[in-house]
Amino acid sequence: MKLVTFTHAGKTRIGKLEGNVVIDLSSACPELPRDMVSLLELGENALTKVRNVAAVEADQIALPDVKLEAPVQRPSKYLAIGMNYQDHVEESARKGIKMPETQIWFNKQVSCVNGPYDPVKMPSMSDMLDYEVELCVVIGKSCKNVSAADAHSVIAGYMVANDYSVRDVQWKSPTWTLGKSFDTHGPVGPYLVTSDEIENPHNLSMRLTVNGEERQNNSTRLMVYNIYQQIEFLTQILTLHPGDLIATGTPMGVAAGMNPPIYLKAGDVVRAEIEKVGHIENRIIPA
Repeated sequence: MKLVTFTHAGKTRIGKLEGNVVIDLSSACPELPRDMVSLLELGENALTKVRNVAAVEADQIALPDVKLEAPVQRPSKYLAIGMNYQDHVEESARKGIKMPETQIWFNKQVSCVNGPYDPVKMPSMSDMLDYEVELCVVIGKSCKNVSAADAHSVIAGYMVANDYSVRDVQWKSPTWTLGKSFDTHGPVGPYLVTSDEIENPHNLSMRLTVNGEERQNNSTRLMVYNIYQQIEFLTQILTLHPGDLIATGTPMGVAAGMNPPIYLKAGDVVRAEIEKVGHIENRIIPA
């Protein structure tokens, strides 16, 4: 099932994508909430109700007639792991960045969340804007101390993320949060693909292009720490809640790893895509 947050006729609500048609869930089930986090908080019974909504029971809107928003617009947390693909570790090592001995985590401030096709702003204070295609996990239930063996049970689904990074701001700080959290620098989408649709999240091809030129091409099977290990580690420390986002790392090919680096500039179009999950595409605009 593909869940979307969309705007149509000036109103933003949640829906289900079937083919090229958005099923407006609020028209079929007025008791359902209008945002994704609230829907996930209602648990599996609510998702079962959504699965059972037939197109004939709801308003149907052609996909080209809606604006797709970030599927999860107001997560309580947006966490991201760094240095989690071996080839990215190796390209970073050439820049003097050492592989950490354990999982390394940072926050993307939730104010950076952006739509799948919305513009991304160049920072006014830097010309070192970089890209990172990542598989984004959406948490489906409140959880603490989850084992890797059980971690699949707390995942609502998956999205494509592009972890835009302002490298000089990132590297000047002992933590990476500020360089990862500029407004508009957290596009996700284009929909939330529920976990039952992805048999193995650790065998998905992923690709990123800039103006049609391929920069990243790899597979989620090359993660250093897999998704379930990430959830186990995080939930030893903190409670995850429905709608929380986890960006699971990026492979080699980032601009900072090139010699010389080729950072993004205004006018560039960046497309990030992941097998079975979809693609997002953002134009870089002046600040």
